Amino acid sequence: MRTNTMLRNTVLTAAGFAATAGGIAGPAIAAQATPAEKTAQVSTDRKGHGERELDVRYEAQPNFYYCGPAATRNALSVLGKNIDVDAMAKEMGTTEAGTNSINDITPVLNKETGKHYRSVEIKDGKADDKQTDTLRADIVRTVDDGRAVVANIAGTTTDTDGNTHSFEGGHYISVVGYRDNG
Repeated sequence: MRTNTMLRNTVLTAAGFAATAGGIAGPAIAAQATPAEKTAQVSTDRKGHGERELDVRYEAQPNFYYCGPAATRNALSVLGKNIDVDAMAKEMGTTEAGTNSINDITPVLNKETGKHYRSVEIKDGKADDKQTDTLRADIVRTVDDGRAVVANIAGTTTDTDGNTHSFEGGHYISVVGYRDNG
């Protein structure tokens, strides 16, 4: 994925994203839905411990640079959409250098869902507690609404299983659930 200065300066702390993506720490921006009426059924409703997981029809990205289109395709599958990943890549301007910005993904989400998704950026070197709490609440609200979040993460982190992941150039993922109340 291509990055720009704004993207490189964007960050999400492990505390803000641990429950949704396994402890991601590093730059991040997300496209998420604004609150709206319920739009999809979920495979698992809130359990006794504040968990929710949407029913995603996961497909791996077909090459090394399609993480943006693949994450968007997976997010849209939650709503029953089956959009061609190549068509989305073309619409997003994805090249072998990747998808330039979350702002190239958000319009595709809006077009394909008819809902209002917006890009949210954390521009500082590290998210403060307020940004972390806001991001967590936005993700929980969006998932509770039956929609997935597309997030752009960058940096190095250790997930909840103890595995280290490095996304220095950035990587798009779809967030389809949470646990422990977000």
